[in-house]
Amino acid sequence: MAASSAIFSAFISSQTGPFSAKSSSSSLRLPLPTNVRMGRAVTQATASKHATGTRRPRGIMKPQRVSPEMQAVVGDPEIPRTQALKRIWAYIKERNLQDPENRRVIICDEKLKKIFGGKDRVGFLEVAGLISPHFL
Repeated sequence: MAASSAIFSAFISSQTGPFSAKSSSSSLRLPLPTNVRMGRAVTQATASKHATGTRRPRGIMKPQRVSPEMQAVVGDPEIPRTQALKRIWAYIKERNLQDPENRRVIICDEKLKKIFGGKDRVGFLEVAGLISPHFL
């Protein structure tokens, strides 16, 4: 008990012993590391490349022509794959075409049957694969 009160009183007292202000200024100064990498400065060439360069969409973000069956559901003759999936899901939810017992299953109406290869019921993970043939 006496040892713990001595340690506690050392922290509370104004005199900090070996960690006084006089000795701490020189002993606590650490040398700067030599292996620190400095950031690259932004020059006019690097700033203009990023500011003016608007990239054209590529991959699944690139608009592609779609079949007439797909156009009946998504509404556009040319659409990116990501937007097509969003619009198909909006179509499904708007018409309440999900199975009430298992929401991961889609009950197809006539328009969806044309897109999904004539299937009456489709799992939600199958949708992306079944729409691939409709992108021309």
